[in-house]
Amino acid sequence: MTAPSTLETAAAADVPTELTDGYHLVVDALKMNDVDTIYGVVGIPITDLARLAQAQGIRYIGFRHESNAGHAAAAAGYLTKKPGVALTVSAPGFLNGLVALANATTNCFPMVQISGSSERHLVDLKQGDYEEMDQLAAAQPFVKAAYRVSRVEDIGRGIARALRTAVSGRPGGVYLDIPAAVLGSIMDAEAGARTLSRLVDPAPRQLPAPEAVDRAIELLAGAERPLVVLGKGAAYAQADARIREFIESTGIPYVPMSMAKGLLPDDHPQSAATARSLALKKADVVMLVGARLNWLLNHGEAPQWNPDAKFIQVDIEPKEMDSNQPIAAPLVGDIESVLDALAERTKPGRIAAPAAWREELGARSAQNVAKMAERLKADPHPMQFMGALKAVRDVVHARPETYIVNEGANALDIARNVIDMHVPRHRLDSGTWGVMGIGMGYAIAAAVESGGAPVVAVEGDSAFGFSGMELETICRYKLPVVTIIMNNGGVYRGDDVNPLDDAPSPTTLMLAARHDLMIEAFGGKGYRATTPAEVTAALTEALASGGPALIDCVIDPSAGTESGHISHLNPKGITVGNITPAKK
Repeated sequence: MTAPSTLETAAAADVPTELTDGYHLVVDALKMNDVDTIYGVVGIPITDLARLAQAQGIRYIGFRHESNAGHAAAAAGYLTKKPGVALTVSAPGFLNGLVALANATTNCFPMVQISGSSERHLVDLKQGDYEEMDQLAAAQPFVKAAYRVSRVEDIGRGIARALRTAVSGRPGGVYLDIPAAVLGSIMDAEAGARTLSRLVDPAPRQLPAPEAVDRAIELLAGAERPLVVLGKGAAYAQADARIREFIESTGIPYVPMSMAKGLLPDDHPQSAATARSLALKKADVVMLVGARLNWLLNHGEAPQWNPDAKFIQVDIEPKEMDSNQPIAAPLVGDIESVLDALAERTKPGRIAAPAAWREELGARSAQNVAKMAERLKADPHPMQFMGALKAVRDVVHARPETYIVNEGANALDIARNVIDMHVPRHRLDSGTWGVMGIGMGYAIAAAVESGGAPVVAVEGDSAFGFSGMELETICRYKLPVVTIIMNNGGVYRGDDVNPLDDAPSPTTLMLAARHDLMIEAFGGKGYRATTPAEVTAALTEALASGGPALIDCVIDPSAGTESGHISHLNPKGITVGNITPAKK
């Protein structure tokens, strides 16, 4: 005979019992672990969860598409070092969010996607339930971890495991599946409260081995042409003072990856960003700090790199070592702890970049900066990317607190080189996968998580199309986001033609599109700019207003390069020019 439950005992004694349910336990667990914002799209079975979270003081930001909500949660994780939380409905909504969750995992951003799901007994027998899908199985190949809560009393444990997994070690995306029946399950409130817990030290320091530190010091001390490469992992670490101290105390030149721009100001005398090709080609000892030798760094291979270069890699994930090149000095640990250990174990003056190397890079930088200045002086008509982006650069230069979100092909490549950054973690872009569609989600997260700092999203017109409906979200929440569309009427460029008839080519968009009118439909301010001077005036006014705005920059349709700076990744087959059009 089983013992009576708490509810049965209370009912027999005619004593009122305070009850709770899965919805309340999810919200209570999130609040207990300092989750203050949820990004999502509501629907069956999680609408009441969003309502309750909002009523209990958690900020809820509702989106028009789950991918964009997920991208916002991922960016929130990157900016705060706390897991960003996305909330989605089941099946199609879950899959839409999974795109962003997979991207977060690839970029090493801490994020948790919580999705409602169908009844397990119906899913497992494939009985055709509403939005039936085995979401746990679908998520597992694309995330750091996936968990399912099958009992209401396990909600607290599930939330805690998901949050800890997302932020500990190498951060990444975690999926948490909560079936509708669990959300609606009722239990004794006091017993439910006992199932919740607050995480203790979810992302503990990981110190490198002393012998590993000494090995790295020996390599750097003997280098003739040392170089530091700062990746977005270095920005995520928020060890800004330690990184700057190491760079400046050693005199080693450094190259920042795009999202590491601003860790030190882009005009810092040791920055080799404007001499990047020379720096990579000649460096003999390279220290990677939160950067991976993936495609963005040509896998560390010649001819882009010195074939005899020795690599030091600072990464919290041991399996990252030797992924592309042999790592002569692996430093496994969190970035701040590694830099602390280097400072403690290095004798003053032992590591110093030779003056000749610094002077060589400085001379090349000066040449390249002068060439860029000449290009930026040009003012052709119709407007080119350079002219529009120079205007953006000059306006935001006076407002270094401005966040720059950037995506597109040419819009990304050129803006990255033109717009200087002076503050850490204020540039967010397409990242490791180079995906399009992150723009509006990242921009919304930057505005929300910063507490209202200005955000400028520089978008290619094609890239903007992936998330453009979130203009309504920006206007609904009255966020200080200025979206700038580099409108050349095409994917890459707008002058491609269909060889058969007047139907649009595969890369053709609508050159006459009026993106500025889109935002006005939602109550924001729209501008149309055809010259750099008009861009300057519009952006200055838009930032001063502090409200949602969009500037449609009309760019020469012939401006741009196929696939931007990575056109070499296009497979080389029979060229289009040699293809004979089919007969009608």
